[in-house]
Amino acid sequence: MTSTNANIINSVTLIVIGLWGYFEVSAPTAFIPVGFGVALILCSAGVKKQNKVIAHIAVLLTFIILIALVGMRLPKSIDQGGVGLLRVFLMIGTSTFSMIYFIKSFIAARKARENS
Repeated sequence: MTSTNANIINSVTLIVIGLWGYFEVSAPTAFIPVGFGVALILCSAGVKKQNKVIAHIAVLLTFIILIALVGMRLPKSIDQGGVGLLRVFLMIGTSTFSMIYFIKSFIAARKARENS
């Protein structure tokens, strides 16, 4: 697994689950993860080419959506329960997964730079 693949998985998950949430509850705020997912997909080519600026933008976007999901959405979803809680857990899971692979790729790049 590469950080590019993890980013794409996270992007698609954010888009699909965000749209699912919108069509289920008709809340316009469900488009927030969709917007982040689209932005992350647009960063995928730069992440694949190991462009530092674009990779850092993707990490920042992933971190922001992760903090928003955990800090703002998760408590509300826990209170409400149901399928909404599952959607939030899936988005948190893929965002965390993506962050782990971004960090691994940054560590590997630093080690490669130090060894050369």
